[in-house]
Amino acid sequence: MEKITIYHNPRCSKSRQTLSILEENGASIKVTEYLKEVPTEKELERIIDKLGITPAELIRTGEVDWKENFKGKDLSNKELVQAMVNFPKLIERPIVLNGNKAIIGRPPEKVLEIL
Repeated sequence: MEKITIYHNPRCSKSRQTLSILEENGASIKVTEYLKEVPTEKELERIIDKLGITPAELIRTGEVDWKENFKGKDLSNKELVQAMVNFPKLIERPIVLNGNKAIIGRPPEKVLEIL
C-alpha cells in the first residue's frame, strides 16, 4: 500500500489535527515538513494539478512574506509557484496526497474524503 503524504507544519493546529485524523484511521503516512524540505517547482506543480486548483489558490495571502513581496503584483502561475518555493510559508497547509488524489486539510476532517 502506498503511503499517504502530508505536507505538514507542526506549528499549525489544522495540520496537527489532520495528521491525527490520518493516524486514527490507520493510514501509512509519510510526513514532509515542507518548511524544512521545501518542494521543488515540479513537485508543487504536480501537487497543484492533483488538487485541481490554480497556484493562486494555494497561496496564503495573509502571510507577511506575501504582503511584503508580492501583494498587488500581477504574477504568472510560474511566478506564483516560484514564490512558494522561495517562501514556503506561503504554501497553504496541510496538503495530503493519496495516490492521484490530493486535498487541503481545511477543515481537517476533509482528509477523510481521500482515505
